Amino acid sequence: MNTRTRTRTRTRTWAVAATAATAALVTAAAPASAAGGGIPWSVTHGTGKAEGDRRLARSDTGVLELRVDGKLTHTGEGCSSVWTRFQFDLAPMPARKQAQVCGDGTVDVTIRGTYRPTTTASVTVCKGTEKPTDCAQWASITHWPIG
Repeated sequence: MNTRTRTRTRTRTWAVAATAATAALVTAAAPASAAGGGIPWSVTHGTGKAEGDRRLARSDTGVLELRVDGKLTHTGEGCSSVWTRFQFDLAPMPARKQAQVCGDGTVDVTIRGTYRPTTTASVTVCKGTEKPTDCAQWASITHWPIG
């Protein structure tokens, strides 16, 4: 075996080992309680309430995703909205509106996002639909119970 072939073999071996280590790290970062059934979440502010479940699952392409599903309900006059705030590798993203409802009503809340061990995300319910200013306290949707 010449030097060039040995170098390629070592490089391939290293790449396979790195891929396996990354897969093990991602699997370890998703506790069994998060990977199977959903974990409930709920946020209320004023006459708006959002609730549902959250879990980790693989997309069709094999990417680990945070999946949040639920309902936003509002009663009375005015509007309520659901907002999320993600942070990837210590880089915060701006708040993003996920759903809104005005008057008496209920709408679905469906949130999907790529999940890595360094991802954090929070959800809140706000009065109005334009800005996340009059809102409940942000609730984590990436904190997993132990067990």
